[in-house]
Amino acid sequence: MTLTAIQAVYVRDHEERLEPKSHVVFRIEIQAHVRSWQMWRRYSEFVDLHTELIKSVGAPPPAALPPKHAFAMLRSSKNRVLLEERRTGLEAYLRAIVSAKDNKWLDAFAFHDFLGVPIGKQAAPGSSELNNGSSASSGVPQFTFSTWLDEHMDLQARVRDVRADINKRDAFRTGETWPQRTKKLAGVLTRVGTLVEGLDALALRGMSEGELQRRTDMVARLQDDCEKLAKMLTIARQTSRGLGSAAERNPAAGSDRAALLTTGGSNGGGGDGFTVSTMKPIARVFGMPQPPKETEQTRPLDEHGLLQLQQAKVEQQDTQLAQLTTILQRQKQLGTAISNELAQHIELLDDLANDVDRVGGKLTAAKKQLNRLG
Repeated sequence: MTLTAIQAVYVRDHEERLEPKSHVVFRIEIQAHVRSWQMWRRYSEFVDLHTELIKSVGAPPPAALPPKHAFAMLRSSKNRVLLEERRTGLEAYLRAIVSAKDNKWLDAFAFHDFLGVPIGKQAAPGSSELNNGSSASSGVPQFTFSTWLDEHMDLQARVRDVRADINKRDAFRTGETWPQRTKKLAGVLTRVGTLVEGLDALALRGMSEGELQRRTDMVARLQDDCEKLAKMLTIARQTSRGLGSAAERNPAAGSDRAALLTTGGSNGGGGDGFTVSTMKPIARVFGMPQPPKETEQTRPLDEHGLLQLQQAKVEQQDTQLAQLTTILQRQKQLGTAISNELAQHIELLDDLANDVDRVGGKLTAAKKQLNRLG
């Protein structure tokens, strides 16, 4: 594994950014043999680099980082004097690593990943890679931690494009466009395989276990999406080539499909001008009747797919109905229990009323006796 040789490195200027919160970043310009590029890094990233170099190399770099000046920077992040002083110190720090006689800091992977240096694969004479026939001409790209994520985002965008093309049902009626979609999906699958190989290589370079698991799940979801798209493309290909039933060999035109979804189409069996609209039953309709429309779920499906979708919907409705029945039975039980409880309370109130009447009668009799004695 060889890394692009760095000829010079500069910290040209700085700028303030407001997202996600206000901070200052420094523009690093890197020059190699045949190309140059730039990176934007915060001061805290320089600190992380310094710590990582000490851990991986076992010795501090030949130059120290400029002091942080925490309180001065807190008073004003736009203090040009302090920022220029820091820029100069950061440039001296990087150039000391590049120009050091000992290349152990320069060759460290953390330093090249910090600068975003492209990585190329090259087998040394007599090495195991050369014996296995691997060389720089193998065409397998090597990723950094950031470029791997960029490749994954690009593949996600391509998968969305393929899905959008498949959802255009009319695009497959003539069978002229599905080969391009198939070729495009095949290219995505090839790049997904390369992404998996790149992830394995990153794991060997010290990627944390949690980050490795997260990226593995990302690749698995991407592979699942590709498999689903491949199945949808197979259905579209069979329909366009006229395989299967007679209905698939003679696909209906868009106008015929639209007429089928409406209620005013003509009857194709008689040819006597008799229309379906004359036989439409009379029924009360609440609101404006809406004609059936294609949905994103039904558009890429053929007749068999629509039938399976309908059966799945019916099973789902049956399950929901069973759940609703259970809920209603439970509510009925609660209502019965409440009714029984109310009946008991009414009975207790009746008993209380009888006791009150009996006590009232006794009090009246006692009052009469007192009046006679008085």
